[in-house]
Amino acid sequence: MMLRRMQYEFMKNAGGTFLTGLQRYQAFKKRGKRGARPPFGPPLESVERLKEIMTRYYFTGRYADGAVPVAWVTSGFPSEALVALGYHLVYPENHAALCGARRKGGKMCGAAEEFGYPRDICSYVRTDLGSLLSKKTPVGRLPKPDLLCCCTNICQTVLYWYRALAKHLDVPLVIIDTPFIYGEAPTHHLEYVRGQLDQFIEVAERIGGKKLSPEHFVDTVKKAQRASSLWGECLATGKAKPSPWSAIDSFFHIAPVVTIRGSDECVDYYQMLLNELTERARKGVGAIDNERHRLLWDNLPIWFLVRDLALATAERGFQFVCATYSNAWAEAGSQIDPSTPLDSTARTYTSVYLNRDLDNRTRSLIQLARDFDADGAVLHSDRSCKPYSVGQVDVRNRLMEEEGIRAMLLEADHNDERSFSKEQALTRLQAFMEAFDE
Repeated sequence: MMLRRMQYEFMKNAGGTFLTGLQRYQAFKKRGKRGARPPFGPPLESVERLKEIMTRYYFTGRYADGAVPVAWVTSGFPSEALVALGYHLVYPENHAALCGARRKGGKMCGAAEEFGYPRDICSYVRTDLGSLLSKKTPVGRLPKPDLLCCCTNICQTVLYWYRALAKHLDVPLVIIDTPFIYGEAPTHHLEYVRGQLDQFIEVAERIGGKKLSPEHFVDTVKKAQRASSLWGECLATGKAKPSPWSAIDSFFHIAPVVTIRGSDECVDYYQMLLNELTERARKGVGAIDNERHRLLWDNLPIWFLVRDLALATAERGFQFVCATYSNAWAEAGSQIDPSTPLDSTARTYTSVYLNRDLDNRTRSLIQLARDFDADGAVLHSDRSCKPYSVGQVDVRNRLMEEEGIRAMLLEADHNDERSFSKEQALTRLQAFMEAFDE
């Protein structure tokens, strides 16, 4: 135990610093070889810092089990108490997205299917279970959890996913059940979730071997709230014309507010990113060379296609300036109140974007399009994420009829490239963009 803790601390500090320094050096050498980047503007300098943070996060995680308590959590789980208790957190969705971005999602989904999991379930689930069961991952190794933590505020699929993980890993599972919200959350719903938070903390304390310090918890909540607010300010810079970054950029820069929320490092990163984006907006530096039309993206990214999408749209002067996916984290985080940490946590995590009724989500999407002056929208009809995709035909119609915004449905899958026709999708996207010039 002591040796493992020493290894963990070394990798977290000295070892991680060396690795990220080496990565920075390699990036510097590549930068000198870069040619012209049309149709894109200059790259964000913060990208290198993002790579350092996420490399250290995954590299340190290889040595976490046996050194510190480890929890695997859903992206919408109230993780601040776990951070305050010293847990190392693993987000299977984030790991699955990384696999998808590296175009390994289909192969891992296939591995899960070989173990009997049907192809109809979420490709995040199949990627994660395929990685677990095949013992293959692009990050080297994920630490075994001491605790699994699931919150149903993003979908019910996560409940069955984490039950499967609990069976395979033979570890305890905590479930926070959040009632679906129509309109505003009633008091008894919030009280129901608040009671579950108390029970969850008792379990986390017992497994982690320490009591939750109220002062440390409040400090963690403050940092989580600050990081979420900064993230919202970063997204808001996209209102500038030209936009200093794209919504596709935000799909990657969202990683720290998901994985290390509640830390100083997370706050510092988003302050640095905000400073850079603000300066780019002041100077009129755009993410693409010729921004003619501004698009909204709805639903999860198509992780294996993000580069192709960015190129196909940028070449014609189309820029994704906002996304419901990225905005959801800023929208929810703004509700966290450190003066009432548990009560506001119950409200925040009950009221996330996917746990709200369709009318509320549609209003939020329309307001996003207005705020960012989007004249077009691409709604990703995601084969793997039915809760996010349901009602998109009605949303598209309202955007077109009420707001005069051109909108299209793009059928795909967020992580499984086998369930997707690249040529067909890009042809439909090209036709959609050509219609703007008619």
